[in-house]
This record gives sequence, C-alpha cells and structure tokens, in this order.
Amino acid sequence: CRQALRSAAGPEVDFARAEREYQLYVGVLRGKLGLQVLELPADESLPDCVFVEDAAVVCEETALLTRPGAPSRRKEVEAMKKVLESLNLNIVEMVDENATLDGGDVLFTGREFFVGLSRRTNQRGAEILADTFKDYAVSTVPVHDALHLKSFCSMAGPNLIAIGSSEAAQKALKTMQQMSDHRYDKLTVPDDAAANCVYLNIPSKGHVLLHRAPEEYPESAKVFEKLKDHMLIPIANTELEKVDGALTCCSVLINKTSEL
Repeated sequence: CRQALRSAAGPEVDFARAEREYQLYVGVLRGKLGLQVLELPADESLPDCVFVEDAAVVCEETALLTRPGAPSRRKEVEAMKKVLESLNLNIVEMVDENATLDGGDVLFTGREFFVGLSRRTNQRGAEILADTFKDYAVSTVPVHDALHLKSFCSMAGPNLIAIGSSEAAQKALKTMQQMSDHRYDKLTVPDDAAANCVYLNIPSKGHVLLHRAPEEYPESAKVFEKLKDHMLIPIANTELEKVDGALTCCSVLINKTSEL
C-alpha cells in the first residue's frame, strides 16, 4: 500500500479493509452475477498490479496489451499477457517505446473509442489503439486535473455516459460530444469518483450496474437509483480510491464464452 502510486498525499490505506472490499467486488462478479472470474496472481514487486484495467484493452476477439505510462507498472503486462493467451484472444503488443497507454484512459462506448490524453497516455498510444481496432472510430480527449479519462466518466448503460460534475469532467464530455457523430444520453453525478461505474449486460440478469456505495457518495447514489431498468449493486471502494483506484480499474471485461 505504501509503494502504490498516488497523485496526492493522503490517509494510509487500511489493507485489511481494502482486501474485504476487493473480495466483495470479486464475489459480486462471480457469485451474484455468475461470471467466470480469472484472478491474476498477486505480485508484491508491483504495488499497482491490482489495477488490471490499465494493462490491456479488450474488444471482441482482440486484446491490446498496453504500455503503461508509469515505468514502474510496465511489468504488469506480462501476467496479463499470459491470462489473455489462455483465452485464445488475438494478442497485439504495444512495442513502440514512444507510446504510452493506460486502459483507464480508454472509454469504449460500444460504438467507438474515446482515448484520454493524460499524464499516462499519449497521442502515439492512441494511434496504436486506432490501428488495432480499425472497425471503430477513435477520438482523443485531453484530460486535465485527473489521472485518467475514466476518473470522472464511464458507461452506465448501452447509450449512457455517467459523468462527474467538475469543470474538467464537463469539458471532456463536451469534447466527446463534439467528436462523435452519435448522440449519447448522459447521467450527471455530483461526485467525479462516483461517475466511474461498471456496466454489464448479462443475458439472464439484464442491465447491471456496479456503482459506488451510498455511504461513500450519498448524493451520487441517489442519481443512480433513478435508473429503474438496471439491477443496481452498490460497492464500496474507500481504500483503493486513496491510491487513485476506481471500480473499473480492478477488472477487464471480456465478452467470451470460455471453456477453461
């Protein structure tokens, strides 16, 4: 916990509580929703390795292994490569040393990609993503005052972008709206951190949304509760948030029936 990267100094992570919150997250995906969950082995030499989202971008049958913007995180990609190879996905590796890309900067809407240009992701990284997923439009969005694009937004439904209320979040949303030929619905929440949620469309369950718990962000939770067509599952993330972690950070969603 002490070695994990963090954008600002703050309270220490309560490791036992972080573990409990993480197990609840995994338990919801596996037990409550019936998804197959593949857990990567822990690596004590890589303090940020719990944030698997940054190491790969998966769309349909293709997985792009990223080149994380923080040099201390580059080795995280090796464990991700092994598990994605076991799923027989088409693996693309980002080998250009001028490129950086964190998965936390990649928002896939189901129609197109938005890539945040941040302290962790650069233009070359976005270009390689566009080359990898040629069937989809890719637009870049400058990210200010936040670690990643998904620090203040995520998909909350098939056509619905959850977005924070800060000036940085609203500016990024405006850019996305200008860049896209498609009109998205938006769900504005008061807290930027709460705008990061995990949306799943599960055949037996319908629209499912994992969102931040009411005890953390009560006003934002009230906004999510208006989504009457969704199965809403509140998840606490108090500890990983201290080291810039959000709900989408801890998983890579893969739409694939596995025979593992």
